[in-house]
Amino acid sequence: MTAEPVAVSTVAALVEDAALAPSLDNAQPWRFRYLRDTGVLELYADLERTLPHADPENRGLHLGCGAALLNLRVSAAAAGLAPDVRLLPDPGRPDLLAEVRPHGTGAPDGALARLHPAVRERHSSRFPYRDEDIPAAVKERLYDAARAEGAQLLFPGAWHVRSILELARDAEGREAQDPQRRAETARWAHTEQPGSPAPADGIPAEAFGPLPSGSSTVRDFAAGRPMPGRAWAAFEQNPNLALLGTAHDAPADWLRAGQALERVLLRATTDGLVASLTSQPLEQPETRWAVRDPLSAMAHVHMVLRIGHGPKGPASPRRPVSDLLEVV
Repeated sequence: MTAEPVAVSTVAALVEDAALAPSLDNAQPWRFRYLRDTGVLELYADLERTLPHADPENRGLHLGCGAALLNLRVSAAAAGLAPDVRLLPDPGRPDLLAEVRPHGTGAPDGALARLHPAVRERHSSRFPYRDEDIPAAVKERLYDAARAEGAQLLFPGAWHVRSILELARDAEGREAQDPQRRAETARWAHTEQPGSPAPADGIPAEAFGPLPSGSSTVRDFAAGRPMPGRAWAAFEQNPNLALLGTAHDAPADWLRAGQALERVLLRATTDGLVASLTSQPLEQPETRWAVRDPLSAMAHVHMVLRIGHGPKGPASPRRPVSDLLEVV
């Protein structure tokens, strides 16, 4: 028996939640198309929102769109729906990343539905965290969240954490010497102070956080631009860094990793943790391999997460659903 297509208003609510996902530089590189007759919701990459210098292979774009897809699935489950999802359904259209039938034939996923409150609570926090370990039981839930989406999460040992911090510092230095990379960052990271006209994308100045006075994986989105009054702060000496990765390294794996990333972040938010992300040491082929933990079976690292106990970050802007969703 074929399920009836869901109402456009329901689809709009799903897309609104999907669009709260994280993406590199908050570029929000997604768009949606709802085919009313068939009840299929298509997720496309918005190729006008790529980052050719930071993300030349569009790996990060796929991660962001995967995160949006996970939010959509969470929202659907909370609405009592059981969506059927096909990744990369048409090899002839690589920008078509997924087809979703919101009204599938299975039962709603209760585990995903319970994450729904965190969709609106999750914000990147680029502020100092407390120097506290994450309880083992909480780490297990984070591991389970990644595994549920076909990815792996691991917390590397102290010596490898120091190595990742050094790689992030070196990547920051290279970016400072690259005018094209700095210009790309300046396009999306807005140094204007609160009260200025706010764009619907990118990272607002209040979300940059303070300048780290020591080693940190928190990227300086000011990229050398003056920000009068911005404070310096000491970040945690022993950050809880985690690596998220997959066994393979193709676009479908990037989409799975993006879903796993958002599921981990929602789980962390539910458990009272905050997080920030960095891809800086992963943006160059010569350093990407060095981020891998040699004691792990994880073959391809897609994101470095900093997770811990600390202040919540401010919300970043989001594009309206009317800009994201086409109904035909």
